[in-house]
Amino acid sequence: MKIVVLDGFTLNPGDLSWEAIEKLGDLKVYDRTAVDEIVNRAYDCEIIFTNKTPLNMETLKKLPKLKYIGVLATGYNVINVKEVNELGIIVTNIPAYGTTAVAQFVFALLLEICHHVGEHNKAVKEGAWTKCEDFCLWNYPLIELAGKTMGIIGMGRIGKATAIIAQAFGMHILAYNPSKDESLKSGNFKYVELDQLYAESDVINLHCPLFEKTKGIINKESINKMKDGVIIINTSRGPLIVEQDLADALNSGKVAGAAVDVMSTEPPKMDSPLMSAKNCLITPHIAWAPIESRARLMDIAVENLAQFIKGTPINLVK
Repeated sequence: MKIVVLDGFTLNPGDLSWEAIEKLGDLKVYDRTAVDEIVNRAYDCEIIFTNKTPLNMETLKKLPKLKYIGVLATGYNVINVKEVNELGIIVTNIPAYGTTAVAQFVFALLLEICHHVGEHNKAVKEGAWTKCEDFCLWNYPLIELAGKTMGIIGMGRIGKATAIIAQAFGMHILAYNPSKDESLKSGNFKYVELDQLYAESDVINLHCPLFEKTKGIINKESINKMKDGVIIINTSRGPLIVEQDLADALNSGKVAGAAVDVMSTEPPKMDSPLMSAKNCLITPHIAWAPIESRARLMDIAVENLAQFIKGTPINLVK
């Protein structure tokens, strides 16, 4: 059985091993694959692994032996799953591997907005504290999270993990999700509709998948419903935000700060409106990337393929 990994570098830049997948078939790993290279590289393969390399129907129809696509991520918007399933091809994804890593990263971003640790460290190294007449120095407003309200859009595993950490900081939680886990409700956690979440949240976190109905969920209209001075954080998918609308709100002061680990185009173009927006932190899609998280992803990918070979596929997406 021939197996190809189209874009293996981000999962494994050299600190993990492909050995477990090699035991399941004849494996070829490419760091990156352009769309026009897919057919040549995967023509004889029964198995394809992809992370962000898109697989459209035109390409798939040229791969006569293909039986299985393993998406090396939780999100699978690089594939039209319904059409792929109609070709008789099994598709699996990797759920839950990055839950703790992404929830942790949310607070790395939020705490940087609250305390500007990097900028204050820079100021000290440049001599500002040495020259200061006082025993302390701060160049930005500092924010305490206790008592603030966090709105979380999307209460899957990562949303729930984020809520637990936020509550440990003393924050109140407003959650929006199509389905509701009643066991989460407490004195400082409740489900609300989006308009109430927008109106009452001091911090808004995006943890929802990218579907047509969630694309651009943060836009001029929804931002106008928010508190003045709200903070917006996105570690989910870039197209959830209309970037020009967020940039305008940051530049006007309506939104006090934003932090995004994902953008509509990745890698982004330097003329993206968020690149020059005020008070906007941008990190290069790394919330998922601690080695512990990537090792879990690799383990699940191996198990997904092993179960498919046995005829008992798991983590199917349809």
